[in-house]
Amino acid sequence: MKRALVTGATSGIGWATAWALAEAGWEVMAWGRREERLTGPEGLVAQARGAGLRGSIEARSVDVRDGAAVAAAAQEVLKQGPVDFLFNNAGLALGREPLHEGNLEQWEAMIDTNLKGLLYVSKAIGMAMVQQQHGHIINVASIAGKEVYPNGNVYCATKTAVDALTRAMRLDLGKHGVKVGQIAPGMVETEFSLVRFSGDEEKAKEVYKNLKPLSAKDIANTVLWMVEAPEHVNVADVLILPTSQLNAVSLR
Repeated sequence: MKRALVTGATSGIGWATAWALAEAGWEVMAWGRREERLTGPEGLVAQARGAGLRGSIEARSVDVRDGAAVAAAAQEVLKQGPVDFLFNNAGLALGREPLHEGNLEQWEAMIDTNLKGLLYVSKAIGMAMVQQQHGHIINVASIAGKEVYPNGNVYCATKTAVDALTRAMRLDLGKHGVKVGQIAPGMVETEFSLVRFSGDEEKAKEVYKNLKPLSAKDIANTVLWMVEAPEHVNVADVLILPTSQLNAVSLR
C-alpha cells in the first residue's frame, strides 16, 4: 500500500485530499494544528474508520511552523515506512489591507506557514525520498502566486515563493527520481476566507457571491489524478479556476 503525508488536513483541501487518497487505497498520515479536528470523536480519523475506505487515515497534531516538531514527527512517520507522496497543503491568508496598513503578526504567520513550514516538511521528507530514489511532492500554490491583486501583497508574495520553490525543488530532487509539481487554485469555498477575515462570516460570504466557486473535493480529485499518473508522467503545474473566475480579480 502506498503511503502519503498530507499537511493542513484539519479542514478544506487537506481534509478532502486525505479522504480521496484513502478512498483510492492509500495509507494516509494527516497532519494539522487542530488536534480535535483530526483525532476527536467527530474528527477525520473517526469518520474514516467508519466509512469502509480501501485505505486508511492516521493523524497527528503538528504545527508546520515549528521546525523541530516537524523533524521529530517526520522521523516517526518514516520509522513506519517510506513516504511515497507528500502533499504540502498547510497554508493560510490573513487580512486584506494595503501594504502600508498591514499587520506584522499576520505577515509573519503567513510567511512562517506558507513558506517556512513548506520548507521544513519538504526537507525532512524530501531527504528520505532522495535516499530511496523515489517519491512525489505536490505543493499547494495559488493563482495569487501567478498574478498579484490589490491588498494581497504578502499572501501573494508567499505563494509566488511557493511557485519558485516548486520549480527549484524539481531541479534539485528530480535527478533522484522524485517528482515535484504544484496545484494553483483560484477561488475555493473552504474556511480560507473565514480565516482571512478573522471569522467574519459576512465578509467571507461576499467573496463567493454571484459565482459558483470550486470545492475542496474538486481540488482533491485533481491532486489524485496528478499523483496517480503513470510513473513517466509528471504533472508539473496545474492552474485550476472556477468557470466564473477569469483571472485573479475578474469574474464573469
